[in-house]
Amino acid sequence: MNVVLVIACTGLITGLFILFSISPMEFTNSIFKNLLGKPRSIKDEINEVTKRKKISYLRRETAEVQSILKNTGREEWFPVICSLSLLLFGIGGAIAISFGNFFAVPVLGIGFMLLPFWYVRFTQSHFKKDIAAELETALSIITTAYLRTEDILTAVEENINYLNPPVLSVFNGFACRIKMINPDITAGLQEMREQIENAVFREWCDALIACQLDRSLKTTLIPIVSKLSDMRVVNGELENMVFEPRKEFIAMQILVIGNIPLLYFLNKDWYHTLMHTPLGQIILAICFTAVFISAAFVIRLTQPIEYRR
Repeated sequence: MNVVLVIACTGLITGLFILFSISPMEFTNSIFKNLLGKPRSIKDEINEVTKRKKISYLRRETAEVQSILKNTGREEWFPVICSLSLLLFGIGGAIAISFGNFFAVPVLGIGFMLLPFWYVRFTQSHFKKDIAAELETALSIITTAYLRTEDILTAVEENINYLNPPVLSVFNGFACRIKMINPDITAGLQEMREQIENAVFREWCDALIACQLDRSLKTTLIPIVSKLSDMRVVNGELENMVFEPRKEFIAMQILVIGNIPLLYFLNKDWYHTLMHTPLGQIILAICFTAVFISAAFVIRLTQPIEYRR
C-alpha cells in the first residue's frame, strides 16, 4: 500500500510541474538560491563574519561545493548537482515511506540529498592531487630555466611543450598575454597567481614578482618548489595510514546495512520487531543517522594535507 501511495505522490508532483510549466531545474535553483542567500540584516552578516553565529550545515556545505566546482572549472555542473540532490532527497524519503518507517523519512531524505555534495568533495581531493603533481613538474623545470635565463617569459616558452592541462592553459595564457596584450610581467604574474588555488603556486608567483625588482631573490624559488615534493611525500604517508581505517569503516557500514535483510532469514520475529514496531523503527533511524554522520566525518578527515602559509 505504501508503495502505491509513493507512486501516486510521484505522479501528483509530476503533474503539478507540468500544470504550472515549472522545470525541475528552475525549481531546484530557486530553492538553493535561498539557501545561499546573503544574511537578511547587517547584524546577521556581522555575526556570521565574526563567527558569533554559525552558518547552517546545509548552507555551508552548498557554498563549499559551489566553491569547489568553481575552482576545478566545473561551475556549470552546480545546477545539475542541486537537481540530483533534490531528486535523491525524494528517493530517500520514498524508500523510508515504502517500508512504513516514518521516523527514517527525514534521515534518509537528508542523507541521500547530501550524497552528491560528498561525491564532489571526494573528487576534489583527487583533483588537487593531480594539480599538485603537475605543478611540481611545471614549477621545477620553469624555475631551472629561469635561474639560467633570468627571464620568466623565455623560461615559460622553452618548457611550454612539456606541460599538461590544466597547468598548460595557465602558463600558455600568461605567455600570450605578455607577448600580445600587455608586456607588464608583474601584472601578468599577479593575474596568473589567481588562476590556480594552490598556496605553494601563489607563493612562487609572489617570489617571481619580487624577483622582477631584485634578481638576487631568485634563490628563494627552489625552496618554494621543494615544498610540493614535501607535501607529496606527506600525503603519500597519510594515504597509507588511513587506508586500513577507511577499509574498516566501509566494512562496518556494509555490516550495519546488511544485517537488516539478514535478520529476515535468521529470525523473522526479530525482523518484524525491527521493521514494524515503533521502537525498532526508531532504532533503524538512529542507525541510519550514525551511518551518514560517520560518512561525513570520514570524508572530511581523509582529505589530503595542503600547505598553508
